[in-house]
Parts: sequence; C-alpha cells; structure tokens
Amino acid sequence: MTDTAPDFRPLPLPTPESFRYEERERVGVITLSRPDRFNALTFAVYRELTDLFLSVDRRSLDPSGEGARALVLQGEGRAFCSGGDVEDIIKYLFKRDAEGLLRFTRMTGELIHAMRRCKLPIVASVKRVAAGAGAVMALASDLRVMGTKSFFAFLFPQVGLSGADMGASYLLPRLVGLGRASEILMTGDRVYADRCLQIGLANRVVDDEDRANVDREAFALAKKLADGPHFAVRMTKTMLQKELDMGFTDAIEAEAQAQTICMQHPDFQEASAARDEKRAPRWK
Repeated sequence: MTDTAPDFRPLPLPTPESFRYEERERVGVITLSRPDRFNALTFAVYRELTDLFLSVDRRSLDPSGEGARALVLQGEGRAFCSGGDVEDIIKYLFKRDAEGLLRFTRMTGELIHAMRRCKLPIVASVKRVAAGAGAVMALASDLRVMGTKSFFAFLFPQVGLSGADMGASYLLPRLVGLGRASEILMTGDRVYADRCLQIGLANRVVDDEDRANVDREAFALAKKLADGPHFAVRMTKTMLQKELDMGFTDAIEAEAQAQTICMQHPDFQEASAARDEKRAPRWK
C-alpha cells in the first residue's frame, strides 16, 4: 500500500438559497435573510448552514491562503434570529413520528456541532432578538456583540420543550455558570444585553439606535482576528473546545503539545523578527 498525502484542496463553497455568504477582507459574512420573519429558521437553513461551516473550515486550510480567516453570523433587518419558523417547521413536527422527530433534532444539533468544530473564530452580531435556536447559534459562536436593546431568549420551556436543546445545556453553564444557566434554561425568560454583559454571555454591547452599528462592530472584531496570526487563533479555538471535556492533567499535557506545534510554525519566528525590526508581523 502506498501512503498518500492528505488532500487539502479546498471544498467548493455551497451556494445557499436560504441565506447570503460573502467574503470581505478575509472575513466571511453569513447573513440570515428572512427579515420579514425575523430571520426564522427553516429546514433548509439548518442543512445549508451546517454545510457552509464545514466548507469554510476546510477551505481555510488551502495552502494558497485563500478563504476567510474569521466569520460573522448576522441577521438581515431588525433581528438576529427568532428561532425555528412556526409555519415552515413547527407545524410540520406535529405530523412526524418519533423517528422523524429524532432525525430533525439530530439535524439541528449537527449545526451547532459544525460551528464548534469549525476552527475559524465566529462572531455573532446580535440585533434585538436571539430566541430559541437563534439563541443557541449565538451561544455556539465564539464571541457575541449585542445591541443595547437586544436580548437572548432560550424559550424552549415556554412552548413545552426542554431547555436542553441543540447543546444549550452543555455550552451555557460553561459560559455563565450552572446556577445562572439553570435559571435561564428553566424559565425561558428574556436576558437583556446589560445582563448578558454582566454574566459573560455578551462580549461587547454597543448602541443600536442605528442597528447597522452592531453589524459594524461585529465585523471589526472579526477582522481583528482575521488580521492576526491565523494558525495560532485556529489552535486556540481548537484547544478551548477540546479542553471542555478534559481533566486538568490532560489539559496541561494537551496545551504543551499544542504549543510545541505552534513553536514550529513560521509565525513564531516572524513575531520575534518583527519585534526586533520594530515592524508589524507578516503572518503566514
């Protein structure tokens, strides 16, 4: 048997029908584009978003340097995302048997899994409403920029469903603590931007009298990450995710190995050279 080198050729990006995707200044911008429905999700959105996150992650490994280095997830119009669409999803679930319902819930979880496996940093631009599945997508992002009038609503219990949906009960306690997560996921009450900032659910809160200001701030944050040492940022996100399930001893060893890999990357020497030459680093 002949060993073959791994194929790092980038996958072609899918052409989504349910949202827009564009790349500007090494930032991939994903725009949910159903503003008349507060960007509510359909069956197609779940599938196409999952495929996109897998594709952009693979494309970022292209040796030619093509592709995005950070992502923004935003909604068109007044809202981020109001969750699953009542007309296009919810009413059809009543017609499914247990096997059909499980296929759906597994599909929704695949989206969150793809977001966390994607090694590009994801910045969520939360305008006004992040509810239900929309709240979980923002939670699964690495960073969250919120407008002052925005809120999260993990409203599953209010419609008779478990607050443990799409990975929310895994991710939220690790972000805000078990006690706060228990309250948020059991009550389904709204959590407004000022409270989100206080408990660590938001990274930044900006004035949203002009709603576009939230998207601009999220893009600026993503661009800062995209302009930085791409390999190091990818490694950092990878380790943050992996270490969620590690004990302390294993985590220390994993970080030692990860740092050893980074020390062999050209960016490590480039940072030192740039410091000596008093210039900005030219990251590979």
